[in-house]
Amino acid sequence: MAVDRRRITIFGAAFALRLILICLFPSLPDLLTGRVEVSTPVNSFKRLQEGLYLYTRDVSPYDGGVFHQAPLLLPLFALLPDVRYHPISIAVFYGVVDLVNAHALATISESGQSVQSRLHSAMRKNVRWDGTSIAAWFLFNPFTIATCLARSTSVFTTSGILLAVSSAVGGNSLNAMLALGLASYLSLYPALLFIPLVLLCYDRRAEKCSLPPSTSVFVTQHGGILLGSIAGLLGLSIMITGNFWEFVSATYGFHLLVPDLTPNVGLWWYFFIEMFDSFREFFLGVFWLHLASYVGGLTARLRRQPLFVITSLLGVFAIFKPYPSISDASLYLAVLPLYRHLFPLMRYTFFAISVLLYSSLLGPAFYHLWIYAGSGNANFFYAITLVWSLGLSILLADSIFAAIRDEWEQDHPERKGEEVKQV
Repeated sequence: MAVDRRRITIFGAAFALRLILICLFPSLPDLLTGRVEVSTPVNSFKRLQEGLYLYTRDVSPYDGGVFHQAPLLLPLFALLPDVRYHPISIAVFYGVVDLVNAHALATISESGQSVQSRLHSAMRKNVRWDGTSIAAWFLFNPFTIATCLARSTSVFTTSGILLAVSSAVGGNSLNAMLALGLASYLSLYPALLFIPLVLLCYDRRAEKCSLPPSTSVFVTQHGGILLGSIAGLLGLSIMITGNFWEFVSATYGFHLLVPDLTPNVGLWWYFFIEMFDSFREFFLGVFWLHLASYVGGLTARLRRQPLFVITSLLGVFAIFKPYPSISDASLYLAVLPLYRHLFPLMRYTFFAISVLLYSSLLGPAFYHLWIYAGSGNANFFYAITLVWSLGLSILLADSIFAAIRDEWEQDHPERKGEEVKQV
Protein backbone atom coordinates (compact mmCIF):
# COMPACT_ATOMS: atom_id res chain seq x y z
CA MET A 1 0.00 0.00 0.00
CA ALA A 2 1.38 3.42 -1.01
CA VAL A 3 2.36 5.76 1.80
CA ASP A 4 0.82 9.23 1.62
CA ARG A 5 3.78 11.30 2.78
CA ARG A 6 1.86 14.55 2.56
CA ARG A 7 -0.83 13.25 4.92
CA ILE A 8 1.76 11.84 7.32
CA THR A 9 3.53 15.21 7.36
CA ILE A 10 0.31 17.12 8.06
CA PHE A 11 -0.81 14.70 10.77
CA GLY A 12 2.62 14.79 12.38
CA ALA A 13 2.76 18.60 12.28
CA ALA A 14 -0.71 18.89 13.84
CA PHE A 15 0.18 16.42 16.59
CA ALA A 16 3.48 18.19 17.28
CA LEU A 17 1.74 21.59 17.39
CA ARG A 18 -0.51 20.43 20.22
CA LEU A 19 2.42 19.12 22.25
CA ILE A 20 4.50 22.24 21.61
CA LEU A 21 1.70 24.52 22.79
CA ILE A 22 1.39 22.55 26.03
CA CYS A 23 5.14 22.55 26.60
CA LEU A 24 5.51 26.27 25.91
CA PHE A 25 2.36 27.30 27.79
CA PRO A 26 1.75 24.75 30.60
CA SER A 27 -1.14 26.78 32.04
CA LEU A 28 -2.98 27.00 28.71
CA PRO A 29 -5.05 23.78 29.11
CA ASP A 30 -6.38 24.86 32.52
CA LEU A 31 -7.12 28.33 31.15
CA LEU A 32 -9.11 26.91 28.22
CA THR A 33 -10.87 24.39 30.44
CA GLY A 34 -12.35 27.28 32.40
CA ARG A 35 -13.60 29.17 29.34
CA VAL A 36 -17.36 29.03 28.81
CA GLU A 37 -16.85 29.08 25.04
CA VAL A 38 -14.99 25.78 25.23
CA SER A 39 -16.34 23.94 28.28
CA THR A 40 -19.97 23.43 29.22
CA PRO A 41 -21.59 21.48 32.08
CA VAL A 42 -21.86 18.42 29.81
CA ASN A 43 -18.32 18.31 28.39
CA SER A 44 -16.10 19.99 30.99
CA PHE A 45 -12.86 18.21 31.88
CA LYS A 46 -12.95 19.75 35.37
CA ARG A 47 -16.36 18.20 36.01
CA LEU A 48 -15.07 14.91 34.64
CA GLN A 49 -12.20 15.08 37.15
CA GLU A 50 -14.73 15.58 39.95
CA GLY A 51 -16.71 12.54 38.84
CA LEU A 52 -13.51 10.53 38.48
CA TYR A 53 -12.44 11.47 42.01
CA LEU A 54 -15.69 10.11 43.42
CA TYR A 55 -15.65 7.04 41.18
CA THR A 56 -12.15 5.97 42.24
CA ARG A 57 -13.25 6.18 45.89
CA ASP A 58 -16.32 3.97 45.40
CA VAL A 59 -18.72 6.88 45.70
CA SER A 60 -21.41 7.54 43.12
CA PRO A 61 -19.96 10.09 40.67
CA TYR A 62 -23.35 11.80 40.49
CA ASP A 63 -23.67 12.45 44.22
CA GLY A 64 -22.08 15.88 44.07
CA GLY A 65 -24.46 17.19 41.41
CA VAL A 66 -21.48 18.34 39.30
CA PHE A 67 -20.77 15.44 36.94
CA HIS A 68 -23.27 15.07 34.07
CA GLN A 69 -21.40 12.95 31.55
CA ALA A 70 -21.61 9.32 30.45
CA PRO A 71 -20.47 6.78 33.08
CA LEU A 72 -18.27 4.83 30.64
CA LEU A 73 -15.90 7.79 30.45
CA LEU A 74 -14.92 7.14 34.05
CA PRO A 75 -13.21 3.72 33.68
CA LEU A 76 -11.53 5.02 30.51
CA PHE A 77 -9.94 7.97 32.29
CA ALA A 78 -9.23 5.88 35.37
CA LEU A 79 -6.81 3.88 33.20
CA LEU A 80 -4.98 7.02 32.07
CA PRO A 81 -2.24 8.70 34.12
CA ASP A 82 -3.19 11.48 36.54
CA VAL A 83 -3.32 14.73 34.58
CA ARG A 84 -1.74 16.64 37.48
CA TYR A 85 1.48 14.65 37.19
CA HIS A 86 1.41 13.55 33.55
CA PRO A 87 -0.20 16.33 31.47
CA ILE A 88 1.73 15.29 28.36
CA SER A 89 0.22 11.79 28.47
CA ILE A 90 -3.30 13.21 28.43
CA ALA A 91 -2.30 15.60 25.65
CA VAL A 92 -0.99 12.68 23.60
CA PHE A 93 -4.25 10.81 24.14
CA TYR A 94 -6.38 13.74 22.96
CA GLY A 95 -4.02 14.38 20.07
CA VAL A 96 -4.46 10.79 18.87
CA VAL A 97 -8.25 11.18 19.07
CA ASP A 98 -7.99 14.29 16.86
CA LEU A 99 -5.91 12.34 14.33
CA VAL A 100 -8.53 9.56 14.28
CA ASN A 101 -11.23 12.16 13.62
CA ALA A 102 -9.16 13.73 10.83
CA HIS A 103 -8.62 10.33 9.22
CA ALA A 104 -12.37 9.69 9.29
CA LEU A 105 -12.93 13.07 7.59
CA ALA A 106 -10.40 12.18 4.90
CA THR A 107 -12.18 8.86 4.33
CA ILE A 108 -15.51 10.66 3.91
CA SER A 109 -13.96 13.07 1.40
CA GLU A 110 -12.28 10.34 -0.63
CA SER A 111 -15.56 8.41 -0.96
CA GLY A 112 -16.85 11.15 -3.27
CA GLN A 113 -20.33 10.99 -1.75
CA SER A 114 -20.43 14.75 -1.37
CA VAL A 115 -20.39 15.24 -5.15
CA GLN A 116 -21.70 11.94 -6.54
CA SER A 117 -24.38 9.88 -4.80
CA ARG A 118 -26.98 7.39 -5.97
CA LEU A 119 -29.60 10.05 -6.68
CA HIS A 120 -27.50 13.15 -7.29
CA SER A 121 -24.52 14.21 -9.35
CA ALA A 122 -23.17 17.71 -8.75
CA MET A 123 -22.73 19.95 -11.78
CA ARG A 124 -19.32 21.08 -10.50
CA LYS A 125 -18.09 17.72 -9.22
CA ASN A 126 -14.51 18.45 -10.27
CA VAL A 127 -14.34 21.47 -7.94
CA ARG A 128 -13.31 19.80 -4.70
CA TRP A 129 -10.50 19.40 -2.20
CA ASP A 130 -8.79 16.11 -1.50
CA GLY A 131 -9.09 14.23 1.78
CA THR A 132 -5.74 15.41 3.10
CA SER A 133 -6.71 19.06 2.65
CA ILE A 134 -10.01 18.47 4.45
CA ALA A 135 -8.17 16.76 7.32
CA ALA A 136 -5.65 19.61 7.50
CA TRP A 137 -8.45 22.19 7.71
CA PHE A 138 -9.88 20.29 10.67
CA LEU A 139 -6.57 19.70 12.46
CA PHE A 140 -5.33 23.30 12.19
CA ASN A 141 -8.66 24.95 12.95
CA PRO A 142 -8.13 27.07 16.11
CA PHE A 143 -11.46 25.84 17.48
CA THR A 144 -10.34 22.22 17.11
CA ILE A 145 -6.98 22.95 18.75
CA ALA A 146 -8.62 24.81 21.65
CA THR A 147 -11.06 21.93 22.20
CA CYS A 148 -8.19 19.43 22.22
CA LEU A 149 -6.05 21.47 24.62
CA ALA A 150 -9.04 22.02 26.93
CA ARG A 151 -9.52 18.22 27.02
CA SER A 152 -13.23 18.56 26.32
CA THR A 153 -15.12 15.27 26.18
CA SER A 154 -16.92 16.57 23.08
CA VAL A 155 -14.07 15.09 21.05
CA PHE A 156 -15.46 11.60 21.72
CA THR A 157 -18.90 12.58 20.44
CA THR A 158 -17.18 14.02 17.37
CA SER A 159 -15.37 10.70 16.92
CA GLY A 160 -18.62 8.76 17.10
CA ILE A 161 -20.31 10.99 14.50
CA LEU A 162 -17.41 11.01 12.06
CA LEU A 163 -16.79 7.27 12.38
CA ALA A 164 -20.51 6.66 11.78
CA VAL A 165 -20.49 8.76 8.61
CA SER A 166 -17.20 7.31 7.35
CA SER A 167 -18.55 3.78 7.87
CA ALA A 168 -21.77 4.70 6.09
CA VAL A 169 -20.04 6.11 3.00
CA GLY A 170 -17.86 2.99 2.96
CA GLY A 171 -20.94 0.76 2.86
CA ASN A 172 -20.48 -0.66 6.38
CA SER A 173 -23.92 0.08 7.79
CA LEU A 174 -23.44 -2.08 10.89
CA ASN A 175 -20.42 -0.11 12.08
CA ALA A 176 -22.22 3.11 11.20
CA MET A 177 -25.10 2.28 13.54
CA LEU A 178 -22.76 1.14 16.31
CA ALA A 179 -20.74 4.36 16.08
CA LEU A 180 -23.90 6.47 16.03
CA GLY A 181 -25.09 4.55 19.09
CA LEU A 182 -21.87 5.48 20.89
CA ALA A 183 -22.25 9.15 19.95
CA SER A 184 -25.91 9.15 21.03
CA TYR A 185 -25.00 7.48 24.31
CA LEU A 186 -22.42 10.18 25.02
CA SER A 187 -24.42 13.27 24.04
CA LEU A 188 -28.03 12.32 23.18
CA TYR A 189 -28.48 14.76 20.26
CA PRO A 190 -26.59 12.67 17.62
CA ALA A 191 -29.58 10.29 17.66
CA LEU A 192 -31.31 12.89 15.46
CA LEU A 193 -28.87 11.97 12.70
CA PHE A 194 -30.34 8.47 12.41
CA ILE A 195 -32.75 9.16 9.53
CA PRO A 196 -30.28 10.79 7.09
CA LEU A 197 -27.54 8.36 8.13
CA VAL A 198 -29.66 5.28 7.52
CA LEU A 199 -30.72 6.72 4.14
CA LEU A 200 -27.04 7.18 3.29
CA CYS A 201 -26.42 3.55 4.23
CA TYR A 202 -29.40 2.48 2.14
CA ASP A 203 -28.15 4.38 -0.92
CA ARG A 204 -24.72 2.80 -0.61
CA ARG A 205 -26.30 -0.66 -0.31
CA ALA A 206 -28.58 0.01 -3.29
CA GLU A 207 -25.59 1.06 -5.42
CA LYS A 208 -23.96 -2.33 -4.87
CA CYS A 209 -27.06 -4.48 -5.29
CA SER A 210 -29.02 -5.08 -8.46
CA LEU A 211 -32.18 -5.46 -6.36
CA PRO A 212 -32.32 -2.81 -3.61
CA PRO A 213 -33.66 -3.99 -0.23
CA SER A 214 -37.02 -2.85 1.10
CA THR A 215 -36.66 0.63 2.56
CA SER A 216 -38.94 -0.02 5.53
CA VAL A 217 -37.23 -3.30 6.41
CA PHE A 218 -33.79 -1.73 6.05
CA VAL A 219 -34.66 1.22 8.30
CA THR A 220 -36.30 -1.03 10.88
CA GLN A 221 -33.33 -3.38 11.03
CA HIS A 222 -30.83 -0.58 11.45
CA GLY A 223 -33.04 1.18 13.96
CA GLY A 224 -32.94 -2.03 15.97
CA ILE A 225 -29.14 -2.14 15.73
CA LEU A 226 -28.93 1.45 16.95
CA LEU A 227 -31.25 0.80 19.88
CA GLY A 228 -29.40 -2.42 20.69
CA SER A 229 -26.03 -0.65 20.78
CA ILE A 230 -27.41 2.08 23.05
CA ALA A 231 -29.04 -0.54 25.30
CA GLY A 232 -25.73 -2.41 25.56
CA LEU A 233 -23.90 0.76 26.58
CA LEU A 234 -26.60 1.57 29.12
CA GLY A 235 -26.25 -1.94 30.52
CA LEU A 236 -22.51 -1.41 31.00
CA SER A 237 -23.29 1.91 32.65
CA ILE A 238 -25.56 0.20 35.18
CA MET A 239 -22.69 -2.11 36.07
CA ILE A 240 -20.53 0.95 36.80
CA THR A 241 -23.02 3.11 38.69
CA GLY A 242 -25.36 0.46 40.13
CA ASN A 243 -28.32 2.82 39.81
CA PHE A 244 -30.04 3.22 36.45
CA TRP A 245 -32.28 6.19 37.23
CA GLU A 246 -29.55 8.11 38.99
CA PHE A 247 -27.23 8.34 36.03
CA VAL A 248 -30.05 8.67 33.47
CA SER A 249 -31.50 11.69 35.27
CA ALA A 250 -28.03 13.18 35.83
CA THR A 251 -27.01 12.80 32.15
CA TYR A 252 -29.92 12.60 29.70
CA GLY A 253 -32.35 14.29 32.06
CA PHE A 254 -29.83 17.08 32.45
CA HIS A 255 -29.67 17.49 28.65
CA LEU A 256 -33.44 17.54 28.30
CA LEU A 257 -34.40 19.75 31.25
CA VAL A 258 -31.46 22.20 31.09
CA PRO A 259 -31.29 22.96 34.84
CA ASP A 260 -27.80 24.52 34.71
CA LEU A 261 -27.91 27.96 33.10
CA THR A 262 -24.17 28.57 33.07
CA PRO A 263 -23.37 30.99 30.20
CA ASN A 264 -22.26 29.43 26.92
CA VAL A 265 -22.23 30.33 23.24
CA GLY A 266 -25.79 29.07 22.76
CA LEU A 267 -29.22 30.65 22.81
CA TRP A 268 -30.88 28.81 25.67
CA TRP A 269 -29.21 30.00 28.89
CA TYR A 270 -30.16 33.70 28.86
CA PHE A 271 -33.67 33.01 27.62
CA PHE A 272 -34.39 30.62 30.48
CA ILE A 273 -32.78 32.93 33.05
CA GLU A 274 -35.39 35.54 32.12
CA MET A 275 -38.18 32.97 31.85
CA PHE A 276 -40.97 32.80 34.44
CA ASP A 277 -40.99 29.35 36.07
CA SER A 278 -44.62 28.78 35.12
CA PHE A 279 -43.68 28.88 31.40
CA ARG A 280 -40.45 26.90 31.62
CA GLU A 281 -41.86 23.48 30.67
CA PHE A 282 -43.74 24.92 27.71
CA PHE A 283 -40.71 26.64 26.23
CA LEU A 284 -38.49 23.64 26.91
CA GLY A 285 -40.83 21.65 24.70
CA VAL A 286 -40.87 24.40 22.08
CA PHE A 287 -37.07 24.65 21.96
CA TRP A 288 -36.58 20.90 21.67
CA LEU A 289 -39.35 20.61 19.07
CA HIS A 290 -37.70 23.39 17.10
CA LEU A 291 -34.36 21.57 17.17
CA ALA A 292 -35.86 18.22 16.16
CA SER A 293 -38.10 19.66 13.44
CA TYR A 294 -35.17 20.34 11.12
CA VAL A 295 -34.56 16.61 10.69
CA GLY A 296 -37.75 15.87 8.80
CA GLY A 297 -37.77 19.01 6.68
CA LEU A 298 -34.15 18.80 5.56
CA THR A 299 -34.34 15.05 4.90
CA ALA A 300 -37.51 15.35 2.84
CA ARG A 301 -36.28 18.29 0.76
CA LEU A 302 -32.70 17.06 0.27
CA ARG A 303 -33.38 13.33 0.05
CA ARG A 304 -30.99 13.01 -2.90
CA GLN A 305 -28.09 14.25 -0.71
CA PRO A 306 -28.26 12.51 2.68
CA LEU A 307 -24.63 13.40 3.47
CA PHE A 308 -25.45 17.07 3.02
CA VAL A 309 -28.44 16.66 5.33
CA ILE A 310 -26.06 15.33 8.01
CA THR A 311 -23.74 18.28 7.40
CA SER A 312 -26.61 20.77 7.73
CA LEU A 313 -27.88 19.13 10.91
CA LEU A 314 -24.42 19.46 12.46
CA GLY A 315 -24.74 23.19 11.78
CA VAL A 316 -28.20 23.22 13.35
CA PHE A 317 -26.82 21.49 16.45
CA ALA A 318 -24.00 24.03 16.73
CA ILE A 319 -26.61 26.80 16.87
CA PHE A 320 -29.64 25.39 18.67
CA LYS A 321 -28.56 22.63 21.08
CA PRO A 322 -28.85 23.49 24.80
CA TYR A 323 -25.15 23.39 25.68
CA PRO A 324 -23.14 24.19 22.53
CA SER A 325 -19.45 24.99 22.45
CA ILE A 326 -16.86 25.83 19.82
CA SER A 327 -16.34 22.07 19.44
CA ASP A 328 -19.73 21.83 17.70
CA ALA A 329 -18.82 24.71 15.41
CA SER A 330 -15.44 23.16 14.61
CA LEU A 331 -17.14 19.92 13.56
CA TYR A 332 -19.56 21.73 11.27
CA LEU A 333 -16.79 23.87 9.78
CA ALA A 334 -14.73 20.71 9.23
CA VAL A 335 -17.47 18.90 7.28
CA LEU A 336 -18.64 21.90 5.25
CA PRO A 337 -15.49 22.00 3.00
CA LEU A 338 -16.57 18.62 1.62
CA TYR A 339 -18.93 20.79 -0.44
CA ARG A 340 -16.30 22.95 -2.08
CA HIS A 341 -18.29 22.73 -5.30
CA LEU A 342 -21.13 24.66 -3.67
CA PHE A 343 -18.99 27.64 -2.65
CA PRO A 344 -19.36 29.43 -6.03
CA LEU A 345 -23.15 29.31 -5.54
CA MET A 346 -23.07 30.76 -2.02
CA ARG A 347 -23.81 34.47 -1.76
CA TYR A 348 -22.87 35.60 1.74
CA THR A 349 -19.72 33.64 2.54
CA PHE A 350 -17.56 36.70 3.19
CA PHE A 351 -20.18 38.27 5.45
CA ALA A 352 -20.74 35.05 7.43
CA ILE A 353 -17.00 34.46 7.96
CA SER A 354 -16.52 38.09 8.99
CA VAL A 355 -19.31 37.80 11.55
CA LEU A 356 -17.80 34.61 12.99
CA LEU A 357 -14.35 36.19 13.27
CA TYR A 358 -15.85 39.33 14.82
CA SER A 359 -17.74 37.38 17.47
CA SER A 360 -14.81 35.03 18.13
CA LEU A 361 -12.57 37.98 19.01
CA LEU A 362 -15.10 40.06 20.93
CA GLY A 363 -16.74 37.17 22.82
CA PRO A 364 -13.94 36.68 25.36
CA ALA A 365 -13.61 40.47 25.73
CA PHE A 366 -17.30 40.94 26.50
CA TYR A 367 -17.26 38.04 28.95
CA HIS A 368 -14.28 39.65 30.74
CA LEU A 369 -16.11 42.97 30.94
CA TRP A 370 -19.12 41.26 32.47
CA ILE A 371 -17.53 38.81 34.93
CA TYR A 372 -14.15 40.28 35.83
CA ALA A 373 -14.11 44.00 35.07
CA GLY A 374 -17.64 44.57 36.35
CA SER A 375 -18.24 47.20 33.69
CA GLY A 376 -20.92 45.26 31.85
CA ASN A 377 -23.76 42.84 32.42
CA ALA A 378 -25.10 39.59 30.97
CA ASN A 379 -26.44 41.46 27.95
CA PHE A 380 -22.87 42.14 26.82
CA PHE A 381 -21.99 38.49 26.47
CA TYR A 382 -25.41 37.33 25.26
CA ALA A 383 -25.36 39.96 22.52
CA ILE A 384 -22.11 38.62 21.13
CA THR A 385 -23.38 35.03 21.31
CA LEU A 386 -26.36 36.18 19.23
CA VAL A 387 -23.91 37.55 16.67
CA TRP A 388 -22.05 34.21 16.73
CA SER A 389 -25.28 32.31 16.12
CA LEU A 390 -26.20 34.77 13.39
CA GLY A 391 -22.94 34.07 11.56
CA LEU A 392 -23.47 30.30 11.75
CA SER A 393 -27.10 30.71 10.67
CA ILE A 394 -26.12 32.75 7.61
CA LEU A 395 -23.49 30.20 6.63
CA LEU A 396 -25.94 27.32 7.14
CA ALA A 397 -28.79 28.94 5.22
CA ASP A 398 -26.48 29.99 2.40
CA SER A 399 -25.07 26.47 2.02
CA ILE A 400 -28.59 25.01 1.90
CA PHE A 401 -29.52 27.54 -0.79
CA ALA A 402 -26.44 26.50 -2.77
CA ALA A 403 -27.30 22.79 -2.44
CA ILE A 404 -30.86 23.38 -3.65
CA ARG A 405 -29.57 25.54 -6.53
CA ASP A 406 -27.15 22.76 -7.47
CA GLU A 407 -30.02 20.26 -7.60
CA TRP A 408 -32.03 22.68 -9.74
CA GLU A 409 -29.15 23.04 -12.19
CA GLN A 410 -28.86 19.27 -12.38
CA ASP A 411 -32.54 19.06 -13.34
CA HIS A 412 -32.25 22.03 -15.73
CA PRO A 413 -28.70 21.93 -17.16
CA GLU A 414 -29.62 24.31 -19.95
CA ARG A 415 -30.25 27.06 -17.36
CA LYS A 416 -26.94 26.66 -15.50
CA GLY A 417 -25.61 30.02 -14.33
CA GLU A 418 -28.89 31.92 -14.73
CA GLU A 419 -29.79 34.37 -11.99
CA VAL A 420 -32.46 33.12 -9.59
CA LYS A 421 -34.93 35.57 -8.11
CA GLN A 422 -37.44 34.89 -5.36
CA VAL A 423 -40.96 35.75 -6.47
